[in-house]
Amino acid sequence: MGNESAMKNIPFIDLQAQKARVADQIENSIKTVLAHGKFIMGPEVFELEKQLGQFSDAKHVVSCSSGTDALLLPLMAWEIGPGDAVFVPSFTFASTAEMVALLGATPIFVDVLPDTFNVNPAELTAAIERISQDGQLTPKAVIAVDLFGQIADYLALKPIAGKYNLKLIADAAQGYGSTLGGRQAGDWADAVTTSFFPAKPLGCYGDGGAVLTNDEALANTMESLRIHGKGTDKYDNVRIGINGRLDTMQAGILIEKLAIYQDEIIKRNQVASRYNEGLKQNYNTPHVLDDVVSTWAQYTLIVDDRDNLQQNLKEQGIPTAVYYPKPLHQQTAYKKYSDFQGALPVTEKLANKVVSLPMHPYLEESVQDFIIDKLNGLV
Repeated sequence: MGNESAMKNIPFIDLQAQKARVADQIENSIKTVLAHGKFIMGPEVFELEKQLGQFSDAKHVVSCSSGTDALLLPLMAWEIGPGDAVFVPSFTFASTAEMVALLGATPIFVDVLPDTFNVNPAELTAAIERISQDGQLTPKAVIAVDLFGQIADYLALKPIAGKYNLKLIADAAQGYGSTLGGRQAGDWADAVTTSFFPAKPLGCYGDGGAVLTNDEALANTMESLRIHGKGTDKYDNVRIGINGRLDTMQAGILIEKLAIYQDEIIKRNQVASRYNEGLKQNYNTPHVLDDVVSTWAQYTLIVDDRDNLQQNLKEQGIPTAVYYPKPLHQQTAYKKYSDFQGALPVTEKLANKVVSLPMHPYLEESVQDFIIDKLNGLV
């Protein structure tokens, strides 16, 4: 296995290993942008949008300044606001619900499945029925999150959204490129949003995001919204918008990273398979649905004594992380929506039991074996 003393600086996500692989290409891309000087909405932005569309078989791609703004844009385009209800999981990062609340709409938190951690279709149906019968809010949309890299069960979610005439957003910040039956989320969702935050499976060297859709009218509206609601030119503002553009430099970097992304997804799955094989006898390893390929943004275990496990691994130089220790419905900013909230027992249980291990495409087998051996030694 090698010298254990060499294992003391294990990165949780190794961006430097990836950088070494594409360093020359990225350096050349940056030089090209510096040379042409079109730092805002330069040619690389439109080339990236084209390539993302090809990668995901999406007709339209609207890049933007962050994954958070990617969630905001379709909600704005659909004019969702006060009096509207948008159904979101509570077991996710704040931005999923934040953009709903920012527009004055009400996030309705939905419980998740205990094995995939993605939104529970049965609980979603129950929440929609409850809010509809209450009559205070109008159900308008669902935001499903492809948590930890695994695509949500859109085969179940799409008919629910259709039954109640709700828009469906796939928050693929962690799961961009994940497939169900060989199909990405855009085959079911009205809009797919993703984040290019550096730690995401497809990340840049700053902030960035994109919305993918097959709806031309939606794409046109979002293109206007991301540049202050512009009409035929920037001095003809036809709607209230935002400054949501993706920097040209980041687009150039993402073009080079996208070129190796499919290979990295394969490598992530190889790492996950080795973890599963090494840990399955002693741990509750991640469950992936049949015919699903995850992007493995995180590799997450369910454990009973998380604090003790984390401390023991820390002493061995093994980093861990907890996503998400305090569900959104329990956070201060979202407690004001509690009157509309149902019970979320699975979410609350998971928040106390999940722990994520180092995961990236460049995790060396010797390092991974060290992590597996130390984990098994704790049992």
